[in-house]
Amino acid sequence: MEITKNFNHKEAEEKWYSHWLERNYFNSLPDEREPYTIVMPPPNVTGVLHMGHCLNNSIQDVLIRHARMNGKNACWVPGTDHASIATEAKVVQMLREKGITKSSLTREEFLQHAWEWKEKYGGIILEQLKKLGCSADWNRTTFTMDEHYSESVIKVFVDLYNKGWIYRGERMIHWDVKAKTALSDEEVIYKEVNSKLYFVRYTVLEETNVGLHDYSPLGVRGEAGGIVIATVRPETILGDTAIAVNPKDERYKNLVGKTALVPLINRRIPIIADDYVEMEFGTGALKITPAHDMNDYAIGKKYNLDVINILNDDGTMSEAAQLFIGEDRFEARKKIVAELEAANHIVRIEDYKNQSRRVQ
Repeated sequence: MEITKNFNHKEAEEKWYSHWLERNYFNSLPDEREPYTIVMPPPNVTGVLHMGHCLNNSIQDVLIRHARMNGKNACWVPGTDHASIATEAKVVQMLREKGITKSSLTREEFLQHAWEWKEKYGGIILEQLKKLGCSADWNRTTFTMDEHYSESVIKVFVDLYNKGWIYRGERMIHWDVKAKTALSDEEVIYKEVNSKLYFVRYTVLEETNVGLHDYSPLGVRGEAGGIVIATVRPETILGDTAIAVNPKDERYKNLVGKTALVPLINRRIPIIADDYVEMEFGTGALKITPAHDMNDYAIGKKYNLDVINILNDDGTMSEAAQLFIGEDRFEARKKIVAELEAANHIVRIEDYKNQSRRVQ
């Protein structure tokens, strides 16, 4: 018998993996042995496996094989996950490359494309796991959208709701204005972009909330009768419900407790003091818009501030904004800057690099 010069891993892997499958070595049925079960964290059917999947599943395979060799009834349950948001993004991208827009399809037509995607990439993923040598009980392969799984999930959620353990409420989330759905933190990528930092003057009222008081805090020189904030999203001014300063900031101590006016719409908002504010950033005064910033939302909850959502689900300005209703937020940004400049509320504009978010 002639031995090859080089080890042919492909030939050996295919031979022995096929042997294992034929002998049902990975299959498991309940019996008197001590059970040892792993439910595979199902990979999303968004394409193909990556190095993270390889590492994760290799570790699971080591554990399940070790348990099996020690006489335990080892069962490794495989499956794939629909990951609806991420998968939808992939399907929409695929359709776009074919010249098809999601909006031109009915729900049933779009779901047909989604299921075709799942059948293609879900199958590829399972075959890749087999190529890794994963000793999963393939007879138990399940997809999270399988009918019995979906029914179980609904049953559990209804049960939790009836017990009062889950409930609906307003929360700050990442929102996709195109897919019109919430996103998890893992589905958002941050990248640095060139932007603008707008310094905007807010009028400050006397304690009587009637006349103007001639305030000119240090660092806001020449801006009598106001307090200046810095923002990269001037359109969100329309949702402001407070201005916050650091309680240690000497420049603003005489303004804490006073009332300011939101530019252009003249909403009266309090000036509050909170340690969260960084004295060194911008002017040291922070506009608080609880509906449109995670940190602002936390401050809003802390001080029981109003939450004013100035955006519709599609990213256009809502009626709560009072101005530019129905216009895209980026167009509204250009227009509000022009109106703020015309009303002498813009102190200056600086170039600025900030973190922008986009869907994976």
